[in-house]
Amino acid sequence: MKILLFGITKDIIGDAQLVWELKEDQKTSNDLLDALKERYPELQKLRSIALAVNGEHADGSELIKQTDEIALIPPMSGG
Repeated sequence: MKILLFGITKDIIGDAQLVWELKEDQKTSNDLLDALKERYPELQKLRSIALAVNGEHADGSELIKQTDEIALIPPMSGG
């Protein structure tokens, strides 16, 4: 699975893209996010992380598969 990283998530993981092998217990986009937070504990410090699955906003309940493309979108600041 290809995971695209932006902003602070890119800084935490150290690259703009991550190749991830889904485990059997990672069935939803939320399961994947939990696994990423476990592997990269600094992600837990972010107040929110939005997900996109194949270019569509995700709410965490989407079923995912190895061929999907996931994007981690960190909180945005601006004004």
